[in-house]
Amino acid sequence: MLSRSARKIFEETLLRIDTKDAVRRAVKIEGTKLSIFENKFELSDYLSIYVVAIGKAAYPMAVGFSEIAGDFIKGGVVSSVIPENKLDEKWQVFAGGHPLPNEESFASARACLELLRKADEERALVVFLISGGGSAMMDLPYSEKISLADLREFNQILVTCGASIAEINAVRRAISRVKGGGLALSAPNAEQISLIISDTSKGDISSVASGPSLLPAKVIPDAMHVVGKYNLKSKLPSTIISVLENQKPEVLKRSLENRAYILLDNEYMIRQAEQIAEKMGFVVRIEDNPEDGFITEGCEKLLSQFVEFKKSVSENRPICFISGGEFGCKVIGNGIGGRNCETVLRLALSAQNETSLSEYAILSAGTDGIDGNSPSAGAVADQATFERASLQKMNPLEYLQNSDSFSFFDRLNASIITGATGTNVRDIRILLAK
Repeated sequence: MLSRSARKIFEETLLRIDTKDAVRRAVKIEGTKLSIFENKFELSDYLSIYVVAIGKAAYPMAVGFSEIAGDFIKGGVVSSVIPENKLDEKWQVFAGGHPLPNEESFASARACLELLRKADEERALVVFLISGGGSAMMDLPYSEKISLADLREFNQILVTCGASIAEINAVRRAISRVKGGGLALSAPNAEQISLIISDTSKGDISSVASGPSLLPAKVIPDAMHVVGKYNLKSKLPSTIISVLENQKPEVLKRSLENRAYILLDNEYMIRQAEQIAEKMGFVVRIEDNPEDGFITEGCEKLLSQFVEFKKSVSENRPICFISGGEFGCKVIGNGIGGRNCETVLRLALSAQNETSLSEYAILSAGTDGIDGNSPSAGAVADQATFERASLQKMNPLEYLQNSDSFSFFDRLNASIITGATGTNVRDIRILLAK
């Protein structure tokens, strides 16, 4: 069945985006010389190396870096979702919250700022290991009037209002001591380098985890404009609105030299999936110029391109259409789901009306293993999905209207469960047909 092939492509792609391996490829130690890409650091020139790791891939990134340069590390802070801690006593490890911040998110930020204070005094080398999800896992508001409860409510409203990640991060930066280069600016005398697992659009690495180690791009959305665009002023806590309206304190204007390198991103992942699908015998096409956009328009465009591709290939050859990115997905019900499960449900519903698609499979999944408020990474559907649903008296439209797409696929044993993967390079959508 094509659904099995879709799962195989996804599973093998995940194996090729291993975070620790990516760090090992980028970082080398030869004697007392540390190499990170083309940069060479003579370790005898530095009093110490400090490491800050934030995000869904932070723990395996920290382990990978420690395995290479552990003898030279004086201290490190990790904030991530971690099942266990195998790092030594030089590391402070926090279980930061996601998708909403928790007490550990605040504690990790305070620990990080203290570590960076020491690094600044010593003019040390600071290595930032940044990945998606860090926006919630490490944070500390500018104003002490903003409580953790306020920040959690703020984030919940933001991530479910339909705003793009760039818009969400613009508002997050405006109230944070950490984001928008906040961490980097706290250690201006230290030498800094950032290694990034990117979960943002191509060319937008300063938005990964809201850019704690990088100054924002010159052109970013205005925070209050975003609040107005999505009618959030009456919904957000008053403490947040007060800070936004008065703007955050002016940061010190300086040139910030922080070399940044992408270890893994969505484009790399898509190319790996392409190679795997081709080896399995599929004719492969990758979506040209993908746009995140909203889920309704995105699904409509995807299906149109998929059908067009199918018609362009001879009937006896199986096809694979691959797309990446993240759709904006507004929560309209109180069910369990996320943008990937909803993407599959929307595409499968539309595919029923396409006469050229007699046998197909549609998969969408998050590379981090987490889809919205569900325990799944995503789901897979095929031409028999709605027949099976009908036998169980399940109405797919009711699930869609209640933002309950995970429950729909879970009842059909069609959800994709990976657990936290330790990486995060956005979503992948795999559409197959014969």
